[in-house]
Amino acid sequence: MHPMLNIAVRAARNAGKILLRASEDLSKVEVQQKGTNDLVTNIDKEAEAVIRDTILQSFPAHSIVGEELGEHVGKDADYQWIVDPIDGTTNFIKGLPHYAISIALKVKGRLDQAVIYDPIRGELFTASRGQGAQLNSKRLRVSKTTVLSGTVLATGFPYKNKHHIDAYTEAFKALFVHTADIRRAGSSALDMAYVAAGRVDGFFEIGLKPWHSAAGELMVKEAGGMVVDFAGGNNYNHSGNIICGSPKLTQAIIREIRPVLTEALLR
Repeated sequence: MHPMLNIAVRAARNAGKILLRASEDLSKVEVQQKGTNDLVTNIDKEAEAVIRDTILQSFPAHSIVGEELGEHVGKDADYQWIVDPIDGTTNFIKGLPHYAISIALKVKGRLDQAVIYDPIRGELFTASRGQGAQLNSKRLRVSKTTVLSGTVLATGFPYKNKHHIDAYTEAFKALFVHTADIRRAGSSALDMAYVAAGRVDGFFEIGLKPWHSAAGELMVKEAGGMVVDFAGGNNYNHSGNIICGSPKLTQAIIREIRPVLTEALLR
């Protein structure tokens, strides 16, 4: 295992212990609203602090961008960690056992290492650039499905971008009529990890932030998949609009939804 991936795994496991301990008595979890339909808990912050401390103990010059604690600017700008301490905070708060810790590392602007850790199931998804993706050390590959017929897709509702609900609904309908089913489970990081593992065939969502998708992006690509924006380009890090799956299936998703999307979603 790459030494920096090894530290990312250690950080994720350390944070996982905090989440598991807190999940035993959710009445003690302090919940705050940081924006419309956007919740944060003291556990998010505690877990992110542990991740940050674990990384900086080994790499004190590195930079870190986290969902809850903001940006730590290190002396070495070539190394930037991107952290979401609980991807699926609403699930966590409600006691729904489906959430994950997401950690990615960019080296000179390119995704290099990724960890998505599901502490409930003990599933550790990892990826290193050029070395493939693994689940608990077993190699992952995206689904071989090339057409929408019979597929199971994952998605996320635009709960923070409800002004896009009409376009999203039209896109959902355009896809749903061709698929076996579409799932919405509440953690985009796990959705993308599941695409990499072939558990779902593809995924699409509006308005993700880099800490939601960075680790999943590398995971999918290293498992042989494709990650694009709604227009089929590479602007997803800015727009937050993501489609992923096998290359041919990703193109099939684009063909179905592009005609029903607004100009704002195709940028």
